[in-house]
Amino acid sequence: MTDTDTQRSDEPQVRSDGGRDGSVDYLNSEVNIFKPSTPFMRDHLRVVWAMFAAWALIVFGPVTATYLATDLMTSVTVIGFPLHYLLTAIGAPLGALVLSLVYARKRDALDEKYGVDHSATRQSTEGTPAADGGVEK
Repeated sequence: MTDTDTQRSDEPQVRSDGGRDGSVDYLNSEVNIFKPSTPFMRDHLRVVWAMFAAWALIVFGPVTATYLATDLMTSVTVIGFPLHYLLTAIGAPLGALVLSLVYARKRDALDEKYGVDHSATRQSTEGTPAADGGVEK
């Protein structure tokens, strides 16, 4: 078990959810996607739900628009392709790729905000932040 009260003075002080203040027992916290127990989890789920909504719009939007406005989507041509084909065949896969990039950037920003450092390798695992921002015990 990790002694969270003794920190080295050279370690950076992180915010309350960085896992170093010992106020949150991450390993025994209940995992509920609708009611996250830590600020890190809440922020991460906010990003995940936003990316999911954007993905659903990108993937199902052109198909739904083609169903609802068939004449418009099939008669408009963009760079030689009908609009419904362009959005479904090129826009959806490209949009998913862009969403992956955006998610990676957002996740890196969250890791930086909460002090999660994936590049650090330590001799001892004591006090090492876990991937969810908590401290591995």
